Amino acid sequence: MKLDVFGRLVEITRSNNRWHTFYCGNEGKKRIAEDIKIPDNISESDVVGYVADLCHEWATSANPGVNVIAH
Repeated sequence: MKLDVFGRLVEITRSNNRWHTFYCGNEGKKRIAEDIKIPDNISESDVVGYVADLCHEWATSANPGVNVIAH
């Protein structure tokens, strides 16, 4: 899934029962989001809320939330 996390584009995937997070660049490149660690036991339905709680310091008046861009 792709999320707008308080103005930052983040892609989250799951493989081998583990969550993987990446920052997405404008030109299609990705890099590992070392600072966004999602525990393996978090369900897919709870990922958005977990990431919002984890990254809430990034909130600004222009980017006040976490939104799903693609699932």
